[in-house]
Amino acid sequence: MIAALILVILLVLVTGYFIGIYNGLVRVRAEVKLAWSNIDVLLVQRHDELPKLVETCRQYLQYEQQTLERVMQARSAVASARASGSVTAVGAAESGLRSGLAGLFAVAERYPDLKANEAFQHLQQRITGLEQAIADRREIYNEAVNINNVRIAAFPDVLIATRYDFEPAHLLKFDAAQKADVDMKAEFAH
Repeated sequence: MIAALILVILLVLVTGYFIGIYNGLVRVRAEVKLAWSNIDVLLVQRHDELPKLVETCRQYLQYEQQTLERVMQARSAVASARASGSVTAVGAAESGLRSGLAGLFAVAERYPDLKANEAFQHLQQRITGLEQAIADRREIYNEAVNINNVRIAAFPDVLIATRYDFEPAHLLKFDAAQKADVDMKAEFAH
């Protein structure tokens, strides 16, 4: 009788332990999704601001159409990458967009009337703020991904993670060349 009671208690404890592991894995997976969702909201906001910025600049930058087109193509690439759901593709497309925006802002320096335009100043500040917020959220996302990936690889969590198909998440990262400062001399050499 006592042996059966001990066996039942032991079975309840082990079951409770594995339920705790499973729920912990579900929680970290949800945190990764939430962190990505927060980045996605900012990407959409910036996506919506870019045509306004390009249109404001178009009035002043008559001879800089290539720069404006580069920004809009990069915007389109980010939208396609977001639609694909690939974090890696978003990272690469984001780098192209950041480079295009840096080029646009560098070219704008040559146009005092544009720099003084209130709409341009507002949009530049708004997009710069969104860029900073995306960078901040990227850190939070990558931290959540790291926690998720460690949990699903560590014992005994790996037993549950493998059994219930918990997948590793992908870090949102940029290549070293994509993180490098934009060459402003090259941007002004047009």
